Amino acid sequence: MRFLESIEYRRIDNADDLEDVARIRQKAFSAVGLAPQNGTHLIDDLDFKPNAHVMGIFFDEQLVSTIRVHHVTAAERDSVAVSHFPDIINPFLDAGKTFIDPVRFAADPDIMREYPALPYLTLRVATMATVFFDVDYCLSVIKPNHRAFYKRVFQSIELTEPRYFERYNSNIELHGANAHELKRTLFDRYPFFRSQPHERKMMFAPREVLGLTPLTILPTARYALQQAG
Repeated sequence: MRFLESIEYRRIDNADDLEDVARIRQKAFSAVGLAPQNGTHLIDDLDFKPNAHVMGIFFDEQLVSTIRVHHVTAAERDSVAVSHFPDIINPFLDAGKTFIDPVRFAADPDIMREYPALPYLTLRVATMATVFFDVDYCLSVIKPNHRAFYKRVFQSIELTEPRYFERYNSNIELHGANAHELKRTLFDRYPFFRSQPHERKMMFAPREVLGLTPLTILPTARYALQQAG
């Protein structure tokens, strides 16, 4: 929670910030063996879809991590989970279920060694999106060695068998957390995931609702915790 008070969140919506995001992705994905093998650029079409929200996490005015979340519905199906596991996700969407698909999680490995809480504060974006959009599930498209983390923190379950993807030279798994159960238990176990409605609105509301896009978004977890108490 103390580290969170030194963090700022920013909506990434200009070319300069996207270049910085690409550099963080390259550095982070290379460190864990997830960098694309075919030289694919690390900014892709999914970054620009209407249901995409690319966020930057800044520490001391420096971009230290990033994540992209897609709000996936029957009408807007653009996401990594849908493209990688269409036979699993599309039937859920056809039945009216909705998802948050948080992907492209990337944290500067040098910063993460000094501040191991950084992954939690980056994934906080996904928990806020889960509440803001009031979805049914929060997904995780992950490598097998990250399975234990997502099960422990988000109580995620495997939705299908792992699948090998040549572009990553690795098996990839699809997990899902029941959003309604998650909201019931997560914020008591991990209070730093809490947020106030205005923070979530600044993160995800359409620009026509906000008027001017906020330059920075300050975390409200401590205030939300005090309010809940």
